[in-house]
Amino acid sequence: MSEHLFNFSDEQFADIQMLRYRLENFDSLPLRQKKFIFCLSQATLFGRDITFDQFGKYNLQIRRILEAIHEHYKGNRNSDDFRALEVYLKRVWFSNGIYHHYGYDKLEPGFSKEFFREALYKLENTSHLQLREGLSLESLIKEIIPVIFNPNILPKRVNKKDGDDLITTSACNYYEGVTQAEVEDFYNSKKNNCDKQHPVSHGLNSTLAKKDREIKEIIWKIGGRYSKAIEKIVHWLNEAGKYVENKRQEEIINLLVEYYKTGDLATFDRYSIAWLNEKEGLVDFINGFIEVYSDPMGLKASWEGIVQYKDTKATGRTQLISQNAQWFEDHSPINPQFRKPIVKGITASVVCAAMLGGDEYPSSAIGINLPNSNWIRAEYGSKSVTISNLTHAYNMAAKGNGLKEEFVINKQTINIINQYSDKTDALHTDLHECLGHGSGRLMPGIDSDALKNYGNTIEEARADLFGLYYIADPKLLELGLLDNPEAYKAQYYCYMMNGLLTQLARIEQGKQIEESHMQNRALITRWALELGQPKNVAEMIRLNGKTYLQINNYEELRNIFAHELSEIQRIKSQGDFYAARSLVEKYAIKIDPELHQEIITRYTKLNIAPYKGFINPILCPIYNKEGDIIDICPDYTESYSEQMMRYSKEYATL
Repeated sequence: MSEHLFNFSDEQFADIQMLRYRLENFDSLPLRQKKFIFCLSQATLFGRDITFDQFGKYNLQIRRILEAIHEHYKGNRNSDDFRALEVYLKRVWFSNGIYHHYGYDKLEPGFSKEFFREALYKLENTSHLQLREGLSLESLIKEIIPVIFNPNILPKRVNKKDGDDLITTSACNYYEGVTQAEVEDFYNSKKNNCDKQHPVSHGLNSTLAKKDREIKEIIWKIGGRYSKAIEKIVHWLNEAGKYVENKRQEEIINLLVEYYKTGDLATFDRYSIAWLNEKEGLVDFINGFIEVYSDPMGLKASWEGIVQYKDTKATGRTQLISQNAQWFEDHSPINPQFRKPIVKGITASVVCAAMLGGDEYPSSAIGINLPNSNWIRAEYGSKSVTISNLTHAYNMAAKGNGLKEEFVINKQTINIINQYSDKTDALHTDLHECLGHGSGRLMPGIDSDALKNYGNTIEEARADLFGLYYIADPKLLELGLLDNPEAYKAQYYCYMMNGLLTQLARIEQGKQIEESHMQNRALITRWALELGQPKNVAEMIRLNGKTYLQINNYEELRNIFAHELSEIQRIKSQGDFYAARSLVEKYAIKIDPELHQEIITRYTKLNIAPYKGFINPILCPIYNKEGDIIDICPDYTESYSEQMMRYSKEYATL
């Protein structure tokens, strides 16, 4: 299908716009690689139930109830209550549970308790509800209704509020019966008794539970928690192993399978090292318990999966950046003692996503840098990907939406943005992922978790500032990555405008900024605005009753980003928890209510959904008369609801 006929935008509901991404040049791949991608995609989709369960102990049961009503309800399907339930179900699918995927607050149902109860009683067959053994319908209603409808019961999936017990006030399902102090004591004890030079990521793949006054880890592995899902993942990983492109890919799959069987975190480190050293294959994947943003303590990882293949043309850009990694490190505006003397193993590619799963679906990152282990980064390096077909889908869906005309201060700035923002956005992502996360170093003896609940925000700020500083550097012109010394201004304006203004449209009125990436952008931009006041570098001005950003001195703004990067790197390198807390609490959380209301009002008039997510293509095997697969073709016709209902049937495991 040609691009002008492809519909990148799909349905819109609540605060969400669904998009579609194309598998560019997939048709031209050899059949063996298509089979490899297909098997890895199956392994990716079978992790879905794990993510739902991790994000809240009632999520899977609530999803099944809502899906049963959606499919089998015999009443008036055009009533306000039923339509509100369908929107709520779509939001639950999108967020992998009953909590907002970005803000972490519990979703509000737009239907009544009475309708919900009546709809359940009217189901002709309670087997549709898949009740756990020994649970009656009446008991289910009594258990579930308060969780859905009472805003004071389990109100927030991830609570990061300073001074609270972050474990007992968070509804995520990583801990059972323990307090924050008990969690800290348990893992501090483990860290004190482990290899200090090559520490494993304690707690990454387990539930920490207290029973009969004894605290134990329940490991996520075959034979442990999530065994049924992991067995399916392992089956398809083994199938994928039949189509690998090289021996290292075979080693990677074998190590990942071993890790899933044993739960051994040392094996996970061996897998991570093998994965980052695999650079030759066209196909790659991420599958497992990876990122810790969904744990208020930053210890336990949500399950995620992505299957991808290289965009060979665009990869030249990231390879050029990674080949010059030592130059960027040596010229970073940070204290030299915090720089890496020798940058190792920086690998970067531009890829096309072929399948999204778990915590990367439906809402996905557009760039990834792994592994997260600091000692592996220091000794072996890291591997980064920028996902070009997702970025392209975002850009195509945004054309003509009126956002720039509403929020950018003047036509001159709009012209710069129109000319350069696509290119500078991609470059900033490359710099953030390829080099930013891999730059700098911890001082000897500093715990990688020293910044605790502020660590994720500080780390994202560090990578963003690295990209912001270097997007304006003449080195990018020298390398041919930009062709105009003014191009960086597009990125500076868009980044500052987003952090100060437009990202507020993503937050419900009266709420604060909770998500780490949003906190990071607020921290950088608000701090920069304050640091620039003596020289009037940038300012918020009112024109015709509306608030706009005006940047008066782009060159000086770069100096401010350099100062911020230097301090953020110091905080990271020295594990300065109190400085991290001070910056985040001062700049990254609170919102001016009047400005917030203004931004929401202006944004709403544009009818733009502030959040975007993706509908996966279906990878359809084509068989010959003998039953052999002769091709695999992407199908883009499945609707969002059709896909989610199919996934709940075909990939149900827990």
